[in-house]
Amino acid sequence: MAGFADLNLPQGPDKKSLQSLLEAAAHLGYSAVALNHVIDFKEKKQEIVKPVSPSELFPSLPIVQGTSKRIKVLTRLTLVVSDPSHCNLLIACTTLDVDLVCINVTEKLPFYFRRPPVNMAIDRGIYFELLYTPAIKDSTMRRYTISNAVSLMQICKGKNIVISSAAERPLELRGPYDVANLGLLFGLSESEAKAAVSTNCRATMLHGETRKSACGVVYTVKKPRKVEEEEATLPACKKAKTQA
Repeated sequence: MAGFADLNLPQGPDKKSLQSLLEAAAHLGYSAVALNHVIDFKEKKQEIVKPVSPSELFPSLPIVQGTSKRIKVLTRLTLVVSDPSHCNLLIACTTLDVDLVCINVTEKLPFYFRRPPVNMAIDRGIYFELLYTPAIKDSTMRRYTISNAVSLMQICKGKNIVISSAAERPLELRGPYDVANLGLLFGLSESEAKAAVSTNCRATMLHGETRKSACGVVYTVKKPRKVEEEEATLPACKKAKTQA
């Protein structure tokens, strides 16, 4: 099984708090994390600032518990959709060039998940992200989190699910196996819950890397030959035998 990953650690201005989050994630056994830059386009003419490289933020990264490797730090960009309608979900699943679709779990969704766009997103290699930190903060948000997650599971059948934390403090982080247990409450099976914090995260990272590097794929298909063409290419002796 691939290493565990948390693909949603909000990047704030305080470097000390980020360092504490990284140390806590490494201590819990996460081999990779992603610093999340959130952009909300409610304000007009808002520019997307280029994120600072993790090597510039953290000269030395903590070592993952139980290994001799240092934790891998990635960066991600999240665009907030101000109108959470089914139309915007449809566009994200079928048209936009994205890696993750983050489902809002803090309130009741104003639409129902539909099978065609969700299946198209799965075919395109897009994953759906669920956050567990709101579920451990407040009972109301816990109810919405479980309700929205179960609604999604009924459509996607547990496929292409990523569970992240969105933790702002080290105390809000949970270990990978605890997160997998939370996945059972979301309607995932045991294997699907473990994949949501491991192999699915790795597949999401690979999807982002190939999206930047791969320009296209060319493949060849053998064209079926017609009977007339086959007879034209036969030697003269075989033609005489077939005619006789």
